[in-house]
Amino acid sequence: MKRLPLTGIQVLDLSRILAAPLAAQSLGDLGAEVIKVERPGRGDEARRWGPPFLKDREGGDTRESPMYLSANRNKRSVTIDFARPEGQDLVRRLVEKSDVLIENYKVGDLERYGLDYESLRRVNPRLIYCSVTGFGQSGPSSKQPGYDTVFQAMSGLMAVTGLPDGEPGGGPMKTGPSLADFMAGQFATAGVLAALYERDTHSGEGAHIDIALLDSTIAAQSHYVATYLATHNVPPRRGTEGNGGLPSQAFACRDRSIIVICGSESQYRDFCEVLGHPELASDSRFATNSDRLRHRRELAATFGAITEQWPSTDLLAALKSAGIPSGPVNTYPEVFADPQVRHRGLTITAEHAQAGPTNFYGSPIRFAGVADRAPMAPPVLGQHTQEVLREVLGLDHAAAAALHANGVV
Repeated sequence: MKRLPLTGIQVLDLSRILAAPLAAQSLGDLGAEVIKVERPGRGDEARRWGPPFLKDREGGDTRESPMYLSANRNKRSVTIDFARPEGQDLVRRLVEKSDVLIENYKVGDLERYGLDYESLRRVNPRLIYCSVTGFGQSGPSSKQPGYDTVFQAMSGLMAVTGLPDGEPGGGPMKTGPSLADFMAGQFATAGVLAALYERDTHSGEGAHIDIALLDSTIAAQSHYVATYLATHNVPPRRGTEGNGGLPSQAFACRDRSIIVICGSESQYRDFCEVLGHPELASDSRFATNSDRLRHRRELAATFGAITEQWPSTDLLAALKSAGIPSGPVNTYPEVFADPQVRHRGLTITAEHAQAGPTNFYGSPIRFAGVADRAPMAPPVLGQHTQEVLREVLGLDHAAAAALHANGVV
């Protein structure tokens, strides 16, 4: 493979905020040409979700929030008012030339403009149309709005995240990042890729993909949900504790906390050796993983009292030498200074139209023997409108100018 796998695929991105824009961004990372359609004058609501905002070359605030920047690299932005018939016609002309359309409007909203799946499949029968909503295209809640935290709550994710009841700070907890949005975006990406494969190898026809944040967040809980469905046992909140062998949690050292995971009996015995307390390996309370599960509070207190005597760098070095899975609890500055993270190239730099060279996080997907595409910074509102009208739709200067003068673009 000499090029990115989606080179030559065109994606029309009618989405806003986070989940669906993340899906379109992922397709762009894989080589697709992504055209983001935004409302003239306002654009994606996520642009305004600050402060903080990206600073321009003079140090002043732009209108670009980190929320917007996180989900819109490798795209071109055009502004089209598709509440107007002329704007709807422009979108349909773009659909004729597109392989994929991604949208996250409320169920039924785009039907008012003739931009729903049934209308657009008549324009382009090969179109892959992906709808990302809170509750899906059907069901009693399908027309209700919602955001990430709503779905973390309703899916049960918050109920199994956080410290146990009875501990200081105990209770349901939202994850810091918007994981419901992210997971829905990744399921949407997978659905689009599967539909493209099916279209191009079997049927030749497009498809309508229905992605719901509620569904996605439930599915992403994997073995927690499986535990409940198979046994009717509800997994408790465990703070930093892992879900397999013990001890597996954060332990405080003299200067900071680290994570240690003992996934096997041999790793547990080695952990005891590293700490200088081999006798704990045969302690009747902790001799097997089942014993450690039954005495998890005593286990945490016993080992925590020992790790508190160690500098974190010394203990991590000893654990690494012994082959015990472990690592520091990093802050973001420490994350992006980590030699492994730097080696993997997870920070990319692209030329932003207002801010100049700007750092962004990059795609984690690598293809051996294929160079990553030169990154495009998230576009400012309407940055590529004239370019797309000319290059994609073939409009001449006069026609494009007339659309602009009439407020259509």
